[in-house]
Amino acid sequence: MYKPKIVGLGVVAAVAAMMLGACSSNSSSGAKTPTTAVYFNEGLKHVVNPSNREFKSATLTFEDFGAPDSTDPGDTYYAANWNFIRLYTTTLMTYKSCPGTCGLQLVPGLATGPGVVSKNGLTWTYHIQQGLKFSNGMPITAQDVKYAVERSFAKNVLPGGPSYFQVWLAPQTPAYTGPYTDKTPGHLGLKAVTTPNNYTIEFHLAHPFADFNYLAALPQTVPVPPSVDLNAATGGAKYDLNVISSGPYMFQSYTPNKELILKDNPYWVPRMDTQAKQLVGHVILKMNIAAARVDQDLMHNYAQMDYAGGGVQTAARAQILTTPSLKAMSDDPINGFIDFIYLNTKSVPPMNNVHCREAVEFAANKTNNQTAYGGPIAGGAIATNSMPPTVVGYKAFDLYNFIKDPNGDLSAAKAQLALCASQVKNPKLVTAKGFTTGIAYRNDSPKATAAAQATQASLARVGINLVLKGFPTATYYSDFAGNTAYVASHDIGLAVGGWGPDFPTAFGWGDEIENGNAIVAAGNSNISELNDPVVNADFVKLEQPGQTQAQRNAVAHAIDLQVMKDAAFLPMVYAKSLLYRNPNLTNVYVQGYYGMYNYAVLGCTTASC
Repeated sequence: MYKPKIVGLGVVAAVAAMMLGACSSNSSSGAKTPTTAVYFNEGLKHVVNPSNREFKSATLTFEDFGAPDSTDPGDTYYAANWNFIRLYTTTLMTYKSCPGTCGLQLVPGLATGPGVVSKNGLTWTYHIQQGLKFSNGMPITAQDVKYAVERSFAKNVLPGGPSYFQVWLAPQTPAYTGPYTDKTPGHLGLKAVTTPNNYTIEFHLAHPFADFNYLAALPQTVPVPPSVDLNAATGGAKYDLNVISSGPYMFQSYTPNKELILKDNPYWVPRMDTQAKQLVGHVILKMNIAAARVDQDLMHNYAQMDYAGGGVQTAARAQILTTPSLKAMSDDPINGFIDFIYLNTKSVPPMNNVHCREAVEFAANKTNNQTAYGGPIAGGAIATNSMPPTVVGYKAFDLYNFIKDPNGDLSAAKAQLALCASQVKNPKLVTAKGFTTGIAYRNDSPKATAAAQATQASLARVGINLVLKGFPTATYYSDFAGNTAYVASHDIGLAVGGWGPDFPTAFGWGDEIENGNAIVAAGNSNISELNDPVVNADFVKLEQPGQTQAQRNAVAHAIDLQVMKDAAFLPMVYAKSLLYRNPNLTNVYVQGYYGMYNYAVLGCTTASC
C-alpha cells in the first residue's frame, strides 16, 4: 500500500492545557473527559475507552491534509484509505479488529469462513453469508463479488488498486479487459471466477498461490451491483461519487476534494459484520485542510481523527513527549512501512545504469533523510533493506554502509559515478563528475518535501543534480510517479514514496513494487520498473506449496538482497508514527495490519463527540 504521510501537530503550547477538557464544536456544554486512566502507548496493546454504546446524534469527523486517491474500493491503493473505506464497505475476507499483532489475523468478512483450496492448489472456494444487503436494499450475491473482481481488470477506467487478480487468476483468450468491454450476458465474462450459485464463488488460478486468502481481503472484493456500475450516469469512473455500501455507513453526500459525509446504513446487520461498528449517526471526512489547521482542529476537538494516520512532525513531538497530559494520549508504533526513494531502473538514463544508482545509494545522507521524517524517536530508524523488520523472513544487512556512514560514503559514490560514465559513454548524460535527473515527491506532504530537498542537497556533494518536481498526493501515483510514460518523458529518475505490505508476508510486501509482472502503464506500483528475472523467479518460488517456513524465509531474504544489489530503492527509514489519540473517542487502538488506529470501530464518549 502507498503511504501518504501527514505533518505533525503545529500548535502553541497553550493548547495543551485545553486537551483534557476539549469541547466539541457541536456542543454548547462541552464534552467531558473520560474518567478511565490513559497512558502513553496504551493503544498498542489495549482498547482505549472500550464501548458499544451508540450515539445516533453524534458526528465523527476525520480531516485530511490532502484527499483520498479514490472513494471507489476498486480504484484505491492508499493505506489510510483501505482503513477508512471499511466504514462503508465489506470485503470477502478481512482483518480481525483487535490491537497490535492480533490485528494481523484474517477472519471472514462477507464469507462464512476462509477459502477452501483444491488439492492441486488451483481453485479456491468461498461461501457468502445469506441475507446480506447493499445500502439500496438489493441482496448481496456471489455475482456482485465476481463483478467487483472483474472491475480490477479495467485499468483504463480504474487505474488505481493492485494487480494481483490479473497476475494470479487463470488467463483467457482474448485477454479479459473488464466489464465495460465485456459483451457476455450480465457482463460477467471473466472465466477464471465462477459462481455455481448465488452464494458460492470460485477462483481458478494459473498457478498455486498459498496466500490467496489475503487477496480475498483486498478492497477489490467489495461487492459492486452491476446495474449501478454499468449505468453511464452512476458507474465506471463515476461510481466513486456514490459508492453503494456494504458496510455500517453509506454515502449521504460527496464533493470530491472537499467533503464526504456518511450516514448510517439501515441495511447493515452487526451480527453479520463483526469486525466493524455503527456507533454514530454520521461520519465526515473533510479534505484539503491545511496541515496546521488539521492539527489545531484535533486538539480543539473540532475533528476527532487524522485520516492520513502518518503521525506528528518534529514541532509537536517534543511538546507531546514532554507534556504528560499529551503524552498520555499518544501512541508510538512501528507501523510496518518503509519510507524510501524509488530509483528508476529502466526508462530514465543514466539511472538505468546500476552504477549510477549505486552512486545515489552511497552519496545520500541518511541522517538528514531520517530528520526529514521526524528523527529516530517517532520518525523511524535508518533503513538498510528493501523490506521492513515486520515482514516474515526479514534478515538485516547493509550493502551501502548506511549504518557505518550515515552521512554518506562520498568516495564510494564517486567511484560508482566513474564506473557509470565508463559504461554509458555519453557525456551528455553522465560524466565522472555527475549527472542531472528529476526527483518526484508529494508537494502537499511536508515530510516528503523535506526528504526530496535533503536528498537533493546530499547528492549535490558528488555532482548529482536533482531537479525537484512536486505533485499533489491525490494524483501522485496515478498520474505522475505511477505513470510510466510521464516518468520517462519528464526525466523522473527518483521518486519519493512509502510502502507497507498489502498483506503481512514477504510476497505481500514486495510483489507489487519489485516484481516485473506488476509494471503497468498507469497506476503503476513498481515505480522503479524493476524487472530482474532472478527476483521474478523467486517470487514464484515463494508461493509454491509444500515449503517449510524456513525455506520461505530463505527465499524472502534472497529477494531482499537482490533488490538492494539492483539498487532499485534508496531506503530512508523503517517508519514509526507518533499518533494523537483524541480523548473523546471510544474503541481506540492501533491495529497491526494498518499500523494506525482502526477506523472501522470508532465511537464517541458522548452524544456530541
